[in-house]
Amino acid sequence: MAAMAPGGASSSEIYKGNAPRLLLPTWVVIGVFLLVPVALMAIYSFLTKEFRGGVIWEFTLAAYDQFFLDRGLFGDEPPSIEWTYITIFWRSIWQAGLATVLCLLIGFPTAWFIATRDARMRTVWLLVVTVPYWVNLLIRTVSMKFLIRDEGPLNAFLLWTGVIDQPLGLINTNLAVQLGLFYSYLPFMVLPIYAAVERYDFALSEAAADLYADRWTILRLVILPVVKPGLVAGCILVFVPSLGAFLAPDLLGGAKSFMIGSLIEEQFKGAAGNWPFGAAAAMILMTIVMIVLLVYARSQTREAAA
Repeated sequence: MAAMAPGGASSSEIYKGNAPRLLLPTWVVIGVFLLVPVALMAIYSFLTKEFRGGVIWEFTLAAYDQFFLDRGLFGDEPPSIEWTYITIFWRSIWQAGLATVLCLLIGFPTAWFIATRDARMRTVWLLVVTVPYWVNLLIRTVSMKFLIRDEGPLNAFLLWTGVIDQPLGLINTNLAVQLGLFYSYLPFMVLPIYAAVERYDFALSEAAADLYADRWTILRLVILPVVKPGLVAGCILVFVPSLGAFLAPDLLGGAKSFMIGSLIEEQFKGAAGNWPFGAAAAMILMTIVMIVLLVYARSQTREAAA
């Protein structure tokens, strides 16, 4: 039975009545640090570029036109599709998707292993996973560059063991970018899956085994449906930041590994940047991510209703 307040109302009713006031700090933080910057970015995407950087408060669709259409060097040619930025977008989606798959393939067994240890060892293994990520992302990315460079420890070890005859050219490749993304966001996959597996009732696996289900069937029909929320959360937490990453492409990749995050960052850096175009690219990226998340949320709602 719910506890009664002095005025006769239950404690749950009091909490419900005070919910708007309790959520006020959260809404203030969301409004100041999320909604206001996004609104400013949306406004900037419709402004005119200032020659020396910045914006002129004259509304135009030139930034979006530049992203999707190629009108020639002087803007006097018939418009055609601008494949340069679309290719960068596609490369970003492909790299982020591959990083998500790799993190899932490594993160799920890792999370399962940690969740099936005793309580003391779980803490140790979680520290092993998370402690390296207490270091700043920039420092970790630079360290990765030092590790895989031609004269780095990785090539030196492979040359010493005789596995290779000459250094592997890993820097300024898509593989280097992929390694950077994988290393940067792996814990974002491990921790949500670990939380889901920790709540899993292993009696379900035992019951399925008693009914002569093999290990693959147990994994596919029993385990994965139960831990699916953790898998989805991990995939979102890896895919979204990987899609907009710019440190790994800038430090580990080259011109052929240019990603949308690097494109946006370049537009706001220096006097030659194009702020409206960078804002338009950021809004297009955010719109794509929001559409994907909304489609998934709607499908999950339909599935739950069914």
